[in-house]
Amino acid sequence: MSFPLLIAVDDDAALLADVERELRNRYSADYRVCALGSAAEARATLARLAADCEDVALVLAAEQLDGAPGTELLADVPALFPDAVRVLLIGWGHLGDPPTGDAIFDAIAGGRTDQYLVRPAPPPDEQFHQAVSSFLLSWAEERRRAPHTIEVVGEEWAGRAYELREVLGRCAMPHRFCLATSDEGRAILAGTGERRLPMVVMPSGTVLENPTDADIARASGTAIDPSGEHYDLVIVGCGPAGLSAGVYGASEGLRTVVIDSGSIGGQATSSSSIRNYLGFPRGLTGAELARRAYQQAWVFGARFGFMQEVAHLEQGPDGIVVSLHTGGLVVARAVVLATGAAYRRLGVPALEELHGAGVFYGAAASEAPLVAGKDVYLVGGANSAGQAALHLARYANRVTLVVRAATLAAGMSHYLVRQVEQAPGIEVRTGTEVVDGGGDGRLEQLVLRDRASGTTETVAADALFLMIGARPHTGWLPPTVERDDGGFVRTGADLSDAARAAFGRDPLPLETSLPGVLAAGDVRRGSVKRVASAVGEGSIAIQQVHRLLAAERPVSALGAGGVPAPR
Repeated sequence: MSFPLLIAVDDDAALLADVERELRNRYSADYRVCALGSAAEARATLARLAADCEDVALVLAAEQLDGAPGTELLADVPALFPDAVRVLLIGWGHLGDPPTGDAIFDAIAGGRTDQYLVRPAPPPDEQFHQAVSSFLLSWAEERRRAPHTIEVVGEEWAGRAYELREVLGRCAMPHRFCLATSDEGRAILAGTGERRLPMVVMPSGTVLENPTDADIARASGTAIDPSGEHYDLVIVGCGPAGLSAGVYGASEGLRTVVIDSGSIGGQATSSSSIRNYLGFPRGLTGAELARRAYQQAWVFGARFGFMQEVAHLEQGPDGIVVSLHTGGLVVARAVVLATGAAYRRLGVPALEELHGAGVFYGAAASEAPLVAGKDVYLVGGANSAGQAALHLARYANRVTLVVRAATLAAGMSHYLVRQVEQAPGIEVRTGTEVVDGGGDGRLEQLVLRDRASGTTETVAADALFLMIGARPHTGWLPPTVERDDGGFVRTGADLSDAARAAFGRDPLPLETSLPGVLAAGDVRRGSVKRVASAVGEGSIAIQQVHRLLAAERPVSALGAGGVPAPR
């Protein structure tokens, strides 16, 4: 198999030579580099490469090519290479220039480029290569070529094979699925011998036959059983809020364990591109954010109990007793609830029967390559739905975004509204809902209803992605933890008068009606449903945990500012 290509296009020979030099010097061992001097030459070369079934990983284009914006060339790339990362090269002097920033924003919003990059300085320009490496990692993950990719082989797309892909997605683990009858599937099976399906092959070579979720956690080295242990802090939930609390709790000396019935990332792992997260101007995926945060917390000393379901919690003589579904117990001085929320079920029986066979809750990032050239419908009006629609549009023939609200702006950030409205291949149907559908073993059609007129329409559909509403994971909590009618946990000033009176003090802003138990992120009533907000609440929760624990300790045990002295 020939190596993938990195293509640079510039009509300025000297500037093109600089880019070509950097690409060849750093990447020629694993990629072929192709430097082209005009947009016309680039279009002809791309067409020839597509006809020859070559792989193009990266296309870099100058701001201006042959008197036209370089984004005009980049806009043509997805039709031939939907996975290729498209990058606009800009001069260092244009960085921070308002017109250039506006042009880049408009180009990304209009789907004419994916990224931007400042031209390389004289070598070694590690900033240039850091960006290029991140682009290549994104491409590799899209093509299921990322390092340490897990192989899943099954007899069908749905059933347990789909459940395994969901588990791996929640674990933010790169994975690839193959049907056993495909060429790739047969090649994997030939190397493992006869096995029960579905089968999972770990990067270490370990083969798991029809594994349980816990088997996957153990094989990946992330499973611990915290039963019988005493901790300063137990965090229930491993989404952005829980990971943030884990990082700050462990880094500030608290003996910390994070427990989750799944694995890292929570609902954030379904986000294919978070572009408004502070410090990441080129954006990042929810899975990448989760992986980085997990490693950060782990290095600071946080421990993780994955595939461990918390069944109950209550005040005990030695602290808060956290009961696990296995029957084990963990005792904590403080607890942070960060269980987040999941997408609500559609509740249409005919479509629920096709879950995993064309009907998906979330999963747009991992399932997108499977809908290449097909007609896709996506239900949802929040940021995650907008991000998913843009991601799916790179592959699908057409993406129809179905929104119950009258406008996109009702639940989506302004920058995403602009991107969705300008993106080619995306149709938006507001004031609409999915009420029925079906197919013979796989989704074939949907029934849409106009909410204003009540009229219905049957449309052909190859896939349906559902990203609707939020259902908090709070059904397991005892009645002593107050919740609103939607199941979201009440905290601080939002508690009832009776609950506040029972404290004998003012509850902390994130404290629930059960003293010593705090809530952070999407699970909390009134929280802002954004990744950055969840991360912020996770860190604030630790500050309040310190206040709780400080009341138990003599002053000599505390460091400056009331923070526990280092151990």
